[in-house]
Amino acid sequence: MTAGLRLGPLLRYVDWETASTATVWVEADRPCTAVVRCVDGGSGSSRTFAVAGHHYALVVVTGLTPGSTTAYEVLLDDRRVWPPENHRFPASTITTPPISTGDEGGDGDGPAPVRIAFGSCRWAAPPAGGHTSVRSDPVGPDALDTLAARLAADPDAVRPDVLLLLGDQVYADETSRETRQRLAARRDLDEPPGAEVADYDEYTCLYDESWRDPEVRWLLSTVPSCMIFDDHDVIDDWNTSSAWLTEIRAKPWWNERIVSGLMSYWVYQHLGNLSPAELAADPLYAAVHATPDGTEAVRRFAAGADADPTSTRWSYRRIFGRVRLLMVDSRAARVLDEPQRAMIHPEEMRWLREEMLSGPGSFDHVLIGTSLPWLLPPLVHEAEQWSSALCRGERGGPDGRWARVGEYLRQRADLEHWAAFPDSFEKLTELIREVGSGPDAPATICVLSGDVHHAYIADAAWPAGTSGGGPEARVLQLTCSPVHNSIPGPLKATFRFGWSRAGRAFGRLLARHGRTGTAPVQWHKTDGPWFGNQLMTLTLHGRKAALSLVQAKSKRTGAQLQKVFDRSLTNGGPSTFSQSTKR
Repeated sequence: MTAGLRLGPLLRYVDWETASTATVWVEADRPCTAVVRCVDGGSGSSRTFAVAGHHYALVVVTGLTPGSTTAYEVLLDDRRVWPPENHRFPASTITTPPISTGDEGGDGDGPAPVRIAFGSCRWAAPPAGGHTSVRSDPVGPDALDTLAARLAADPDAVRPDVLLLLGDQVYADETSRETRQRLAARRDLDEPPGAEVADYDEYTCLYDESWRDPEVRWLLSTVPSCMIFDDHDVIDDWNTSSAWLTEIRAKPWWNERIVSGLMSYWVYQHLGNLSPAELAADPLYAAVHATPDGTEAVRRFAAGADADPTSTRWSYRRIFGRVRLLMVDSRAARVLDEPQRAMIHPEEMRWLREEMLSGPGSFDHVLIGTSLPWLLPPLVHEAEQWSSALCRGERGGPDGRWARVGEYLRQRADLEHWAAFPDSFEKLTELIREVGSGPDAPATICVLSGDVHHAYIADAAWPAGTSGGGPEARVLQLTCSPVHNSIPGPLKATFRFGWSRAGRAFGRLLARHGRTGTAPVQWHKTDGPWFGNQLMTLTLHGRKAALSLVQAKSKRTGAQLQKVFDRSLTNGGPSTFSQSTKR
């Protein structure tokens, strides 16, 4: 029998240094050789590797023409499988940037803008028998789906250079009706973990549901993507605290869940984050290609990564001309023991520091991608600091009543962002200040986040008298969530109150009770909060920056992207695209 394309292709990595290399991920239905062939002569091939009866390839495409856009096709064992016959979408393409001469910094605009779209929290739940209509979708139109329809309909529309998916790409603990039906065909859903996914094969159902959507499938085939997980990729509030971890590890189904979650993340998301050089140096990638069945190798790796977070690094760096992106794992890399509690373990923090401080003057913008916001609504920030203080024993000791109250609130109210790890919050804040200071400082440092199911822009400033002085760079928290999900009305009201003057005052009372002191940085919301299914796009051109936000809205004629925000973040910043487009 001939091999068929089960999922993909996904255009993942495009090299901005040589502008001649890319990677394309595919899943086939049997072992085969995958080939990517481009119109401009670029090409690549790879034999599939196997995990749990599924077959994958990450094809390194070489020989691309710098500064060009070329269509490509995918062949499995010399038979074309992409694009399919009678495909209603434009050709899938790979766009490479012009080669940088290395001297475009300073006040110049550089050779071309870099457009980075980002968001998080996409719940994919099409109804049985077809695509979700915008009028029947219980959480409204999908922003990623609507963006794809817009770009497919308008060949002249400006596309993002890269799409950052900042967590909750799949929901292992909130499955759709169709996924539940598939799970029920395999096992008794009255037994734990019930309608949540239990193993690797069930995780593949989630990726099928999310990435087989026709519009999204085409979009991911033609816009490069960078990904990082958040909690729902495994389970809600993953790694909240040591008490949470002890409780979840006592459940008989948990070990298979966490191992399968990390296995599937490595295969479906993490591999595509890596450059060809990083792939060539990855021992696990070599191991799965050296055996007919890589399941046990990937399982051992995932089990080790869960047992010892220092054994692997999910964080990574990407370079887009004079823009540096650092995607940070703020879930698996945590230290949860109360005295040493940290958002990312010390080795990970050293890596982040080295990456942010290396090559001073060689970049105009620094982007930190972390699924969880660094700067929250002030009341929420103070509540997280307060609960953390109670848990470590600021009121009555670590075994007292207040410590139990702090742990209860931490788990029930999801108080587990950067502010809930005070030492890590302060270290990240100081690192941002240090990178943003001095004659080689970038123009902007932007922390890109999701998770909280609303969007906002917060401007950071350091108090007068800060040791070393405040940064010259403009420092912003840019939060955008969800892509396709909802937020309960009471939680929406809580976030609004959290930004208010009264909310700040209440937060100060919590800080006083918890003896948490004053934050080393001050911030205020400049725009937002916005609620809805949405995406932000940063446009970076030389030392200028602009930001747009669009929301997917249901209209009588179909879903539209509606412009909500479009403004320069620096004087003279470029305009960004955000026209409404019908689908």
